[in-house]
Amino acid sequence: MASRSGYGANPFRVQWQRETRADEFKRMEFSISKITSKIENSISTLEKAVRRNDAWNKAMEIAYASLTTLDKGQFDSIPALRALEANAAADYFRAWKGMSIKWRGISRRPIPDSWKEIGQRTSPYQLTGNRNAAHPLNAILNYAYTVLQSQLQIEAIAEGYDPTIGIMHEGRNGSTAFIFDLIEPHRPLVDRKVLEFVKGYVFDPADFVTRSDGVCRLNPEMARCVVRLLGAN
Repeated sequence: MASRSGYGANPFRVQWQRETRADEFKRMEFSISKITSKIENSISTLEKAVRRNDAWNKAMEIAYASLTTLDKGQFDSIPALRALEANAAADYFRAWKGMSIKWRGISRRPIPDSWKEIGQRTSPYQLTGNRNAAHPLNAILNYAYTVLQSQLQIEAIAEGYDPTIGIMHEGRNGSTAFIFDLIEPHRPLVDRKVLEFVKGYVFDPADFVTRSDGVCRLNPEMARCVVRLLGAN
């Protein structure tokens, strides 16, 4: 069977996607489960990979408070749920700030002072989102999330789901909204791998390419390193 999007799919799983999407109770139940798992995994990453300080304490406080709210299940809309998740994520990433990054070769090839430690997750190069990274860590995270998205999409299609039928996320112009649903709980697990890698690695300025507009990208070898880090082929 081919779904309307053109993907070969299992009709029962596609029907489940459509029915869950159309039923507001089921849609909210699905979405709450994904965000709950994401915040639980965020707590684990904070505990295992992030240094403790006031920002860490605040992030943990917000995360546990968010879990309490999620457990009550009292949300009147998906945007309200996403707002809670975004608030928890902001403090989660804020707890990373100030963690040092080790470098070699910067006497011959200087780097911006901001690259010597983890800074903010948001990018100054677009109003929303973080795709155009200005910092090496964010460039690594962006690439890692892209690899994860590809892995989950392959798995979802192999299992017969239609990746364009999102439940929590809206699908527009053929976007793979269902994959963005699936990716949420996995992001903090990828974060932990990236943080542990960054803490143990000594970077060289040549590991990254900075475009003329200031956007930072991984060089091919660093990109391959991230793929290996995630256990992808």
